[in-house]
Parts: sequence; C-alpha cells; structure tokens
Amino acid sequence: MSEQSQPGALGPIAQIHVSVTDLDRSVAFYRDVLGLEHLFTVPGQPMAFFDAFGVRLYLGVPEDAAFHSRPLLYYRVDDVEKTYETVVDRGAEPIHPPHLVHRELHNGVVAELWMAFVADPDGIPIGFMTQRTP
Repeated sequence: MSEQSQPGALGPIAQIHVSVTDLDRSVAFYRDVLGLEHLFTVPGQPMAFFDAFGVRLYLGVPEDAAFHSRPLLYYRVDDVEKTYETVVDRGAEPIHPPHLVHRELHNGVVAELWMAFVADPDGIPIGFMTQRTP
C-alpha cells in the first residue's frame, strides 16, 4: 500500500496559489514571459490556472486577506543563464542575475548550485535554479 492510499497521508503537491492584483497582466506574464501552459481562466472570476510541469499553478485575486499568498517559487532549468536572459528579454523585471549559491565535493565530484531571480508583475520573486558539475 502506498503512502497516498493510507488514510490521512499526504500526496504530492497538486496546486499552488499565487495572489495577483491584475489577473490579465499576470496571465500574460506567466504565459508569454515565463512560457507556462495556460490551462484555463474561470469566466467571471479572477482565477486562472497554469500547468507548471505537473503542478497546477493558480493565479487569483483573493477576496479575503486570509487567502493572500506570496510564495517564492523556484523552477528547475537546464541553463540558468539562458533562461534568465530569455525571460528578461521578454519583459521580466530582473532581480538577481545568475550566480553561484553553493559548491560541494561529493564522492570526488564537484557539484554547484546556481540561481537567478526575476519578479512577476506584482513584484513576487521567481527563482531559476540549476545544479551542474563544472
């Protein structure tokens, strides 16, 4: 029996909510700048959904302050420099260019963690990260 099938057990993250102030502007950013697949926008409601590689990303204008979110999402990318350059060229606000975050030696092999950050239209940071062997 898998952990998911046991009563009360959690499964993988299915959806993440990101609070936005202007849904149309945010849909354009997440679709056209980040390149995420826009699944649907709920007619008459300030809610839009994207496929973030198997996790559903929910952009919404919260009606209640208790549901306001400010998540920091990190996307795994193959080439952090190219991804950063691409999304900045498409209009993302740069926060921090690609930089080395951590280097470690594991079993005789050097591994590096690199990150870069841009902001969405509401100023929420979005991280890009890659692990590589120099």
